Amino acid sequence: MDKKYLDLFNVQEGQLREVLGIALQRGGDYADLYFEYTVSNELSLRDGEVNAVSSNIDYGVGIRVVSGDKTGFAFTEQTTLAEMKNAARIAAQIATLPDSVTNIPAAFTPVKGTNYSPILSPWEDHTVTEKMGWLTSLNEKVFAKDSRITKVLERLTDSNTKILFYNSLGESFTDERPMAALVVTCVMEENGRIESSSSSRSFRMGYEFLNEALLDEMAQEAYEKGVILFQATQPKGGEMPVVMGAGGSGILLHEAIGHAFEADFNRKGTSIFSDKLGKQICDKSINIVDDGTLMHNRGSVNIDDEGIPGQKTYMVKNGILNSYLHDRISAKFYNTASTGNGRRESFRFMPIPRMRATYMENGNCREADLIAEVKNGIYVDNFSNGQVQIGAGDFTFYVKSGYLIENGKLTTPIKDINIIGNGPEALADIIGVADNNRIDNGTWTCGKEQYCPVSCGMPSVLIKQLTVGGVN
Repeated sequence: MDKKYLDLFNVQEGQLREVLGIALQRGGDYADLYFEYTVSNELSLRDGEVNAVSSNIDYGVGIRVVSGDKTGFAFTEQTTLAEMKNAARIAAQIATLPDSVTNIPAAFTPVKGTNYSPILSPWEDHTVTEKMGWLTSLNEKVFAKDSRITKVLERLTDSNTKILFYNSLGESFTDERPMAALVVTCVMEENGRIESSSSSRSFRMGYEFLNEALLDEMAQEAYEKGVILFQATQPKGGEMPVVMGAGGSGILLHEAIGHAFEADFNRKGTSIFSDKLGKQICDKSINIVDDGTLMHNRGSVNIDDEGIPGQKTYMVKNGILNSYLHDRISAKFYNTASTGNGRRESFRFMPIPRMRATYMENGNCREADLIAEVKNGIYVDNFSNGQVQIGAGDFTFYVKSGYLIENGKLTTPIKDINIIGNGPEALADIIGVADNNRIDNGTWTCGKEQYCPVSCGMPSVLIKQLTVGGVN
């Protein structure tokens, strides 16, 4: 074990064995200690000036005890031996088990994972003034796009989290997890009409995240998303074919389908897919992946929060429901291996099955071919939010912008509509998958009881029919 991590949390391995022993003294099957130290910074720009700067340090340890279907959890922001022992006793008591004795291994074996987020230039080596320069430059690039731009808002965040983990199986690991995010919002006005649009990027990177190419790309994207809204109108509502564009449309996979593949929902029988493992659920050409191994990706994990190395999991393989997304608890229930999806918001939370980077693999046709098949429908690629019922699979997504499809061609820009459907039905109704898969590297964050960074993506797909909420 890397001694600098033990020193960071001011602990010794002998003490950690003692704490694990206390955690299991009431007869638990398993216990783990999750230490976390995070340094985070944020800068905001408004009215051409960086007007807010903040820094924060978060520190502590979460202690979990598992026994059968019961889980006890407690955390402390102090890593003294006395505080850790107290938290361990509380976690054991929550599990409400009789006293017993469990032997903790005399030595711990490090879990090895691949580093998918190497840092070339640490954030702590760079000043606030340097960061401010990038925000000022982006502000100038956006304003130079169009005289109709009246306001630019920006936010730059960076953080680095160091993890120390031990469990009662004799496993341990350390991990370093950088995260950077940049968001720019562009406000435009034309003849008294105001529109706004945003662009965001987030990667697990150091200061090398910031470069001129990134600023140029985001300035252009924010501008293009905004200017098209002045031409857009609300279409007529009804049931119609929908072509979902590559990239951000992957939010459909995440919300309407991905959550229903998380094993805790299936273990409890609340997912509509709980009885469909190994069964054909969509066309044989469709493969859907949840991937923790994409280099620098916001959702990637070197090692998950339970000590399982990051991996690539096929949820759907050739149209068949191939695997749920497992943490240690669900993997034991299903008598299978964890897929490395045990994730938590911080040391204050228990790990649960969570997605990482969720996307659909390429099909064998072009996006233009999908559009050409539609006589009357819509094309959508810019989403802002959505809601889904995990049990029934019903979803509603708000579409910021897109286009009408008329006689196989994109025509009038559209905006401010809802698309409504059912996840399993929409998956089964995909009748074409393009060859243009793209990961959306925006600041996606999943809120399932707790918040975790994720990403999503997909190639363009043609869904035979969805309900579009527009004008009557």
